Amino acid sequence: MKKMALTLTAMFTILSLVSCQENHFKEDKVFAGGLYVKSEVLNRGKQIYTEYCMACHGVNGDGKGVAAKSMKVPPRDFTKGVFKFGLVPSGELPHDKHLYTILEKGLHGTAMLPWDLTKDQMFEVVQYIKTFAPDVWEGKDKKLGEQVILTKNPYGVAHLEAAIEEGKKVYHADAMCWSCHRAYVPKEELAELTGMGEDDFTELDYQVKLQETEWGFKSLPPEFTWNSIRSADTVEEIALRLAAGVGGTAMAAWKGTITDDQIWAVAHYVHYLKSLKNTDARKELMDRIKNQ
Repeated sequence: MKKMALTLTAMFTILSLVSCQENHFKEDKVFAGGLYVKSEVLNRGKQIYTEYCMACHGVNGDGKGVAAKSMKVPPRDFTKGVFKFGLVPSGELPHDKHLYTILEKGLHGTAMLPWDLTKDQMFEVVQYIKTFAPDVWEGKDKKLGEQVILTKNPYGVAHLEAAIEEGKKVYHADAMCWSCHRAYVPKEELAELTGMGEDDFTELDYQVKLQETEWGFKSLPPEFTWNSIRSADTVEEIALRLAAGVGGTAMAAWKGTITDDQIWAVAHYVHYLKSLKNTDARKELMDRIKNQ
């Protein structure tokens, strides 16, 4: 009898804990953009988060889960309310569908893998994640960022070489992307593109540079001929990322700073650079730069 009583007590305790967990939220919430979310949605989202996300992102959503210490790329700290890969100007709040894309596709080069969640599950867990940064997300007065939209890609297949050539010019001269990433042309050509002197460039211009982030750690921009891009594979995805920037980092939104046609050109150029990985063409390019 005593053993049975202890067993029943243990079961009651477990059921009580589960019940408390399921009913963590008692009230509905209104999030940015006027989205009304019921408490039961948040409680289901908490359960999904606990099962799929907590090990990396932590109980409190601060990116300090038990698995985080072993990760080269730190998990996102949701308490900041800052997201890197929304398709809104960097620094503005993303739309839910932008976060769904990350859940569905994951992020290259990180432990964030694609998750096989239903649309309802994605909605629920995203709403729960917002509760980690109430000052940022909660309230009728909170606004979502304006979605970045680009004009149609002006470069067809027949004009691909022209797009890459124009992108190389914009990358090195107009946008000076090498100031954070690196240059991909020899000094002589870089001087010609920028109007600067060859002596103005150093070895540092041929290296990616550590950049500050809003999460308190530094991040290294991708070396496009070697590293994957976290949230972009296709020319269109690269163009949209260039236009929107990367929230919380030094990668600003380029939409409005350079023209849409220039953004598309750089996207084609970066896509071309990505295609060089593990090829003789990459080796030849790097040898040219090394031996200049």
